Amino acid sequence: MVKGVAFILFWILGSTLIWIQTNGQFLWESFRDNPVKLSIVFGSIISLIMITATRFGFETLNGSLWSIKWVGFSLGIIINALLNYYLMGEGINMKTTISCVLAGVIITIQFWK
Repeated sequence: MVKGVAFILFWILGSTLIWIQTNGQFLWESFRDNPVKLSIVFGSIISLIMITATRFGFETLNGSLWSIKWVGFSLGIIINALLNYYLMGEGINMKTTISCVLAGVIITIQFWK
């Protein structure tokens, strides 16, 4: 249970940082003007977080890399929608809502034993 929570939290953190690294250029001039520095600073941190998340996911999901991929993909969809809404001002329409609901269903299926 604890490793499952750690898996989800690390993946959320990593996905959030990935969003900031790649989309920060549209919010902050310093991100747009310094892509190499940004890649160097964020890249190692994000890699360590995602490697740790994958380890916890592997232990939680009975060694299923496919399950980790599906959970990660689905969390990424949800995080992307939320950050696009809060930081970029993009609305959440019916298509986005249905996609997030489906992502939640996919996550639930992966933890189904």
